[in-house]
Amino acid sequence: MQNFDFIAYKKMVKTYQENNDPTGWFDSIYKNVQGDFTKVFWADLEPSPYLVAWLKENHIKKDTKTACVIGCGVGDDTEALSEFGFDVTAFDISPSAIELCINRYKNTKVNYVVADLFDYPKEWFEKFDVVYECNTIQILPNGYRKKARVAMSSLIAKDGYILVSCRSRNEGEKEDEIPFPLSKSEMDEFVTIDKLKEISFLAYDDEQIPSVPHFFAIYLK
Repeated sequence: MQNFDFIAYKKMVKTYQENNDPTGWFDSIYKNVQGDFTKVFWADLEPSPYLVAWLKENHIKKDTKTACVIGCGVGDDTEALSEFGFDVTAFDISPSAIELCINRYKNTKVNYVVADLFDYPKEWFEKFDVVYECNTIQILPNGYRKKARVAMSSLIAKDGYILVSCRSRNEGEKEDEIPFPLSKSEMDEFVTIDKLKEISFLAYDDEQIPSVPHFFAIYLK
C-alpha cells in the first residue's frame, strides 16, 4: 500500500497493547482507507489458494453446511466459502471492515456482522462445520493468543474443521513487533489443549520478496 507508514502503525499497535486493548486499533486500519478496500495494506484481494484447494476436495457432505470466518477483513476468503455452498457467518471487530465487505459484495449471501471473538454470540458455540482463521492470532500479544485459540476451537461443531493460516517462526525465535508469528508448539495446542485432531500441517514460504514462512493447518473436532 502506497504511503502507508509502517513505523507509525507498529507504534500505534504497541501503545494499544501496552494499555491492555489488543484489538482497539483494528478499526482505524479499515476506516483510514475511506471506502477503498484495495488500500487495506494486508489484504491479498484474492482467496487463499490453500483454502480453495481444500474446498475443492469437498470434505463436508451435507445439504446444509455452515462456516465461520474470523476477522474477515475485506472478505475474499469469506466469499470463496460462500461460492462453495456454505452458509457463511463472517465477523470482524471492526465496523469499518464489515462496511467495506457489504459495499464490496452487493449481492452476497454471507452474513457479515460486527462481533468480538472474545465475546461472540452464545448461539455460535459449537455451531459451525468449518471455521476459518487467517492471521488473527499472530496480531495478538501474550495471553490473548491462547484465549483466542480456545475461543476459535469453541466455535467448531462436532466433526467440524478449523483451518488455520498464519506466519510461522522457529522454536525459541523471538519477535519484538507485530506481527508475532506462531511456533509449531503454539499450533500444537489446538491438539494438546483443545483436543482437536491434526488432519494436515503444511509449512511453506510465500511468494513475497523476501519470502515469509507460513503454516497452514487443518484440525478436526
